[in-house]
Amino acid sequence: MRYAKIITWLSLLAMTAGLLNGFIHGDFFVDGGALFENPWGVMSLIDLYVGFVLFSLWIVYRESSKISIVLWVVAMMILGFFTGCIYILKALYESNGDWDIVFHGHKDKIV
Repeated sequence: MRYAKIITWLSLLAMTAGLLNGFIHGDFFVDGGALFENPWGVMSLIDLYVGFVLFSLWIVYRESSKISIVLWVVAMMILGFFTGCIYILKALYESNGDWDIVFHGHKDKIV
């Protein structure tokens, strides 16, 4: 569990640095337009959003509140794996060291 937390914190720091760099030095609309002009840029976005959707399925499975589900999934679609890192940290810290809770939340255990 300790290593999972360390790796996730480092990932969140990397995502934060990358997002800050993009917002400070980039132009979202100009740079985004360049992505759409390149077939590999389009493929990268498809790959990225497939990952967002699959990760969001885990959020939908794990969460019990519909409002929580909507907020997490919307944040995932807008901020990507920055949100994913925060969600994983949430799952790790609320689990008290129990990997079943990390993966399944507080649902009744399925036998």
